[in-house]
Amino acid sequence: MCFTAASMNNLNDPPRWNIQPDPRGRGAGGGDGNQWNYALLVPMLGLAAFRWIWTKESQREIQKVKAQYDKDVSTIKTKMEDQYRETLTERRRAAAVLELELEKERQRVKGYKQALVSQSQNLMEERKQLQKDREALEEEKQKTVKSGAAGALLHQALERENNWYHRASATLKELEAQLLERQNAYCSLIQPRDQRLEMEKNMLLKAIKDPLSSELDLESDLKDIFKRDKHCADLLNMDKRKNGSLMWVYLKYWQLQVTVKKHKRAEEALLGGNIQSHAK
Repeated sequence: MCFTAASMNNLNDPPRWNIQPDPRGRGAGGGDGNQWNYALLVPMLGLAAFRWIWTKESQREIQKVKAQYDKDVSTIKTKMEDQYRETLTERRRAAAVLELELEKERQRVKGYKQALVSQSQNLMEERKQLQKDREALEEEKQKTVKSGAAGALLHQALERENNWYHRASATLKELEAQLLERQNAYCSLIQPRDQRLEMEKNMLLKAIKDPLSSELDLESDLKDIFKRDKHCADLLNMDKRKNGSLMWVYLKYWQLQVTVKKHKRAEEALLGGNIQSHAK
C-alpha cells in the first residue's frame, strides 16, 4: 500500500514533467507566480498568432495590389504604344500628302516660269522688231527731212501727232501707276484679295472704253499680266517698283508701240494729203 501510494504521488508529481511549483509555497508570502506566468503566456501566443496571420494577409494584399498595378501599367503602356503608332502613321500619311501637294506646286510653278520665259522671249522679239521699225522710220524721216519741202511737211505732220503722242504717254503713265498698286496688292499679305480684283476690273473696263487703249490692244495684254505676273520682292521690300516682272516688259512694249504709231500716223497723214492741203 505504501508502494502504491508512493507511485501515485510520483505520477502526480513526476520529476521535471511539469513546471515546478514555487518553492516558497502558496502561503501568504509565496504569491501566485505560476498563475501570472500562464496568464502572460496566453496573450503573447495570441499576439504572435495574430501577427503571423496579419503578415500573411498583408503579403497577400501586397501581391494582389502589385499584380493589379503591373496589369494596369501593361494596359496603359499597350494603349500608349498603339496611340503612338497610330499618330506616327497619321503624321507619315499627312507628310506624304503634303509632299505630293508640294511636288504639284513645284510643277505648276515650273510651268508658269516656262510660260513666262516664253512670253518674255516673244515680247523681246516684238520689241526688237519695233525697235527696227522705229530705226527704219527714223532713217526714213532723216531722208525726208533732207529732201527739203518734204522734210518740212513731215515735221509738220509729226508736230500734229505730238498731241496724240502726249495723251498716249500720259495714259501709259497712269496705267503704270495702277499696275504698281495692283502688283503691290497682289504681293501684300494683309491687303484683301477682293480689293485687288476690283482694281483689275476697273483697269479692264477703262481699257475697253478708252479709244486709245483699244488702239493699243491693252485689254488682252492686261489680262495676260493679271494671269501670269506673280513676281514679288522679299517681304521686307518697301519699293513697289521692285514687284512685278511681266508688267515692266509690257510697259516698255507699249511705249515703243506709241512711238511707232506716232510716226505711222504722220506717214499716213502725209500719204493721205492732209498736210499738203493744210499747208496750202
